[in-house]
Amino acid sequence: MGSGKTTIAFELSRRLNMRYVSTDDLIEKKEKCTINEIFTKKGEDYFRNVETLAVRDACSMENVIIDLGGGAVIRDENWESIKASGVAICLTADENTIMERTKKYKHRPLLNVEDPKQKIRNLMAKRALSYAKADYCVDTGKLTVKQTVEKIAGIIEEYSRKAGTE
Repeated sequence: MGSGKTTIAFELSRRLNMRYVSTDDLIEKKEKCTINEIFTKKGEDYFRNVETLAVRDACSMENVIIDLGGGAVIRDENWESIKASGVAICLTADENTIMERTKKYKHRPLLNVEDPKQKIRNLMAKRALSYAKADYCVDTGKLTVKQTVEKIAGIIEEYSRKAGTE
């Protein structure tokens, strides 16, 4: 969260003329409420189960750039869907950048705590091994949106070339 997934995925989809798909949007549409409401009313376990279905659905689509929620990668079954669908790119940023980018938003249920910076640190540490499963990792902390999009577009184009020759 706060790494720029939504903004970058949307701009990348425009740049590559592909469809943008957000697993959070799929979840909210199916559940007819916000992610925050799901966490509050039904809990994180329920959310993660619904999220797994959304990941599977998104990964079965063609010609899409998928914006996955930051916690989607903590489940191995989600990685099976992700890896089968194309190239996985993890966006990262340092904890100060993430804190700065997320501090004004109240819709992030995992950061609605007394010490959000410590929560960010804990989440990053807890998810590090899951994030490391990505094919590529891009640090968005010091890049503009345009620079990040161009860098990822290059990765995807190279990945597509390699996949086409195998």
